[in-house]
Amino acid sequence: MVFSSAVFIFLFLPIVLLAYNIVPKKHLGARNIVLLCASMIFYAWGEPKNIILMLASIAFNYAFGLMIHKYASVSQTKKRLWLIISVVFNLGLLFYFKYFNLFTAGKLWYVVLPIGISFFTFQIMSYVIDVYRGDVAVQKNILKLALYISLFPQLIAGPIVRYIDVEAQLSQRTTSLTKTAAGIRRFIVGFAKKILISNIAAALADEIFAMDIGVTVAVAWLGAICYAIQIYFDFSGYSDMAIGLGLMFGFDFLENFNYPYISTSVQEFWRRWHISLSSWFRDYLYIPLGGNRKGISRTYINLIIVFACTGFWHGANWTFIVWGLYHGLFLIIERAGFNKILKKLPKFIGLIYTLFVVLIGWVLFRADTIGGAITYIGNMFNFANFGLANASAMLDNLTSITIIIGIILSAPVVPFIANKINSIGKSVTENSDTPTLAEGRGAVITSIVSSAVCVILLVTSVIFLTGSDYNPFIYFRF
Repeated sequence: MVFSSAVFIFLFLPIVLLAYNIVPKKHLGARNIVLLCASMIFYAWGEPKNIILMLASIAFNYAFGLMIHKYASVSQTKKRLWLIISVVFNLGLLFYFKYFNLFTAGKLWYVVLPIGISFFTFQIMSYVIDVYRGDVAVQKNILKLALYISLFPQLIAGPIVRYIDVEAQLSQRTTSLTKTAAGIRRFIVGFAKKILISNIAAALADEIFAMDIGVTVAVAWLGAICYAIQIYFDFSGYSDMAIGLGLMFGFDFLENFNYPYISTSVQEFWRRWHISLSSWFRDYLYIPLGGNRKGISRTYINLIIVFACTGFWHGANWTFIVWGLYHGLFLIIERAGFNKILKKLPKFIGLIYTLFVVLIGWVLFRADTIGGAITYIGNMFNFANFGLANASAMLDNLTSITIIIGIILSAPVVPFIANKINSIGKSVTENSDTPTLAEGRGAVITSIVSSAVCVILLVTSVIFLTGSDYNPFIYFRF
């Protein structure tokens, strides 16, 4: 089941919201059980047998946490041993289900990838590691731990929610009409990003990347730009929906994207893109490896290891590893001194440089094979065959408008406009003879406008959804 489906929006979500809110707020335990049951149904919807893997992961990691806690003040050796066992178990599951086919080339047997395994595996590892470090208390209520692992808003495609960030919310959180309304608005925005921008850009990106002939320079760059728009609005849209759903049930999830395409360096890009993943690798791999505390050479080695793992995490294909190493290489180049040069140059030069690096990287990410990626990148620079007319012929009005809107919304235009409106409202309020009344009217007007925009986005998105059979989420396969 996907968030951007009629079944989820018009059947599953309303039923879960109704069941959740029927239970009195003071009975949070019962509300948690409602969410836990809903999450299990959500996960089992497409492939019921995968629920066995989920339950096994919950049971084993619950035990790992208890054993680490048991030996915390008794034996550091046994405590460390149980941590190692937990890491081997979790990474072993991930390796088998995600990478077995890659390393055996399908010669033994074919393993079906359980949806969302990369996300919930990293989530549960954060719990066990933080228990080991003493950053969080061991969770002795298995139902609360099960809810954390399986919570459906972020189960399938993130963001990667760390236990430390929601530990208190599992036992104490509040819902309100204001918070629910904010969650609904955030969900609708994410839904619109996915349906009205990502899906439309994806259709042209898929067409271009599937072409064997006629890929001119202009067509190749058009395809790369469309894919950049597709993956950003697809994944950030899903994160928006997940954050919005969390708000509806009283959870506050951290942001996962912060306008990455306005970055002026690759370092900055990774502080803005898929924040939950990059921060996970930073805290649980890069820093434990020594980070930048053990000299320049060791720092570079650590970066290569981390970004090789980042690429490997994304999928069982050598293209992902090359993509990760590619980004790691540019991070090393920037650390070696290029970042100092960038800071002295006008920001637009850093922006162009970063977009160039990222777009080439997306070709590596999108291509099915390394050879295919090399061929595509070659087409991007084959200026003897520019072919602007070819690219123009592939664009219809809807796709052209979508690309323009996608480029505009990749920058913080909406927050800028919202801040201007708030500034105007604040100025009017301060200059009014009845500031309280003026402030109230301003809040009402703002609420009406935002609600009207959300209704328009929702209706338009549903119309586009029902008229299209293309609706996959890119990160579902990771």
